[in-house]
Amino acid sequence: MREMKAEREAGATALMPDQQQSIVVVEDDAGMRKAIERLLRAGGFQCVSFASAEALLQADAADTAACLVLDVHLPGLSGFQLQRQLMASGRKSPVIFITAHDDAAARDEAQRIGSLAYFRKPFDGKALLEAIRQARNLDPKH
Repeated sequence: MREMKAEREAGATALMPDQQQSIVVVEDDAGMRKAIERLLRAGGFQCVSFASAEALLQADAADTAACLVLDVHLPGLSGFQLQRQLMASGRKSPVIFITAHDDAAARDEAQRIGSLAYFRKPFDGKALLEAIRQARNLDPKH
């Protein structure tokens, strides 16, 4: 299976011959986004990444996600707002939150809206990969 890397409109980077099993990453920091992409590729995953929640919504890529990795603090809609919007529209992909600004209120909110895992940056890459593996096992599309 050949992986293709292409820049997409609206701030998206795709690595995906089979988007059905892709991990969707929403991270506004370009360096962190690239690092997560490399980590996921090294872990055997395919991903689609976006610089904002709005870019993800515009691309309508959440429907095919095996798992969402969302930054909590994004320009525009936050990761929490995005997850609430996705839940309200009936999308049920497992979600993992990442943040550089950790506090008890954010952890509580993540848990309240169904987070499978919550990581403070910088996080252990192996722990993120394991959480994604668990999420894929929960995903009925996988």
